[in-house]
Amino acid sequence: MNKTKEIEFSQLMNQHKGIIYKVVNSYCQHQDDRQDLAQEILTAMWLAIDKFNNEFKFSTWMYRIALNVAISYYRKDSKRQDKPSVDEEQLINIADLTTEEDKSEEIKQLYRFIGQLDKLNRAIMILYLESESYESIANSLGLSRTNVATRIGRIKATLAEQFQD
Repeated sequence: MNKTKEIEFSQLMNQHKGIIYKVVNSYCQHQDDRQDLAQEILTAMWLAIDKFNNEFKFSTWMYRIALNVAISYYRKDSKRQDKPSVDEEQLINIADLTTEEDKSEEIKQLYRFIGQLDKLNRAIMILYLESESYESIANSLGLSRTNVATRIGRIKATLAEQFQD
């Protein structure tokens, strides 16, 4: 192993660790499962780092790997205890990762609603809230730009209805 490569990888992971936290917390409720998933994501990134193309944003590449690993991890064990349910106490709260000023009740509620979405729509909203472009989201998730735009529109409408209730 190349020591320089290890240092560069470590620096990139530290710089973008929020991406991993958001993905892990949006797909796992229990701490042990979060740690397992984070390890799987880091392993997948380490194995794929040589394939990263510098012409693209690193964060987009990282989201793509993290979300794909999370979706596979989530599917792997369909009996996983931490599957999100509509029970408010069991909803995933990824708002814990935001800054103190962002922790308003509305933000927390938004993330609770997002936690109720299916895995693909949840991934779309995570990327959307990170201000990724529709094109970037489409590339990260292997969808068309039109499909992403349509899904975001529908998700926004659903979330707006939930906020009104």
